[in-house]
Amino acid sequence: MDTCKKEKSKEKRERRSQEISLLRTIPYSEHRKWWSSDTVAVVTGANRGIGFEIAHQLASHGLTVVLTSRETGVGEEAVKVMQEGGLNVAFHQLDIVDHASIEAFSDWIKETYGGLDILINNAGVSFNVGTENSMENAETVIETNYVGTKNMTKAMIPLMRSSPYGARIVSVTSRLGRLHGKKNRITNASLRQQLEDVDSLTEEVIDNVMKIFLEQVKDGTWESGGWPQVFTDYSVSKVAVNAYTRLMARILEDRPEGHKIYINCYCPGWVKTAMTGWAGHISPEDAADTAVWLALLPDQFVSGKFFTERREISF
Repeated sequence: MDTCKKEKSKEKRERRSQEISLLRTIPYSEHRKWWSSDTVAVVTGANRGIGFEIAHQLASHGLTVVLTSRETGVGEEAVKVMQEGGLNVAFHQLDIVDHASIEAFSDWIKETYGGLDILINNAGVSFNVGTENSMENAETVIETNYVGTKNMTKAMIPLMRSSPYGARIVSVTSRLGRLHGKKNRITNASLRQQLEDVDSLTEEVIDNVMKIFLEQVKDGTWESGGWPQVFTDYSVSKVAVNAYTRLMARILEDRPEGHKIYINCYCPGWVKTAMTGWAGHISPEDAADTAVWLALLPDQFVSGKFFTERREISF
């Protein structure tokens, strides 16, 4: 029975992957293109993997792309590859866990382009591979994946340029961070409820849940704390990014026409990259697709939602 289910699941996955590959080849018609070569998209952590592919696809659609990475050498190398292909891509060093680095980047993007139109929060870390579930790097994972993403988003919002089409923020997250996932959810009902109620959700609430998690990691009680059981630190960090996406969508929804900012998150799936130890079954090209699709939606009135493979899923 399990083998049969696995086969069906694999078939379904492959079918959807083929659909995505096909959808990606369909060009946007001219009247649906709201962007131009002056449209600026920033992609964090884009020197390899999904980030590189998101930057590459956005640049291929004719946008100006700013590729960022923590290490200058690898970032410049990645940009060179794209520039040789005739794409309009620039590089700037950025470490999202370093406030001074975010500040320097903010000053540069404002001075160079007068701001930005699209932000793709892709930078992130994970230290566990296969069946490992060590908490040795839990603090770094939360600090990068959640706090870094949050700080970068906050820094870029004032720099997002006004437009009748709205500016867009897309955060790369994971189904491992779903509140209602069948297998890997937070089983602590009180914590789940706090993160679930979007009307009473605040940054302090999310921060406090992360604080509780890290305290339990330190005192060794996290296993009985009701946290996700697979890639726990990574999953918890993505629970936070998902919650922050919903919170920011609520905060940003009152902005006047012409100054709208739409924020969504998406799960790229189990991707064949260095982060998964090359164990994934999805190509970086297909994994990048939903981020690009969300960033370029012609009629973008969607905000505070969670997507995978161009389809909305529940948090």
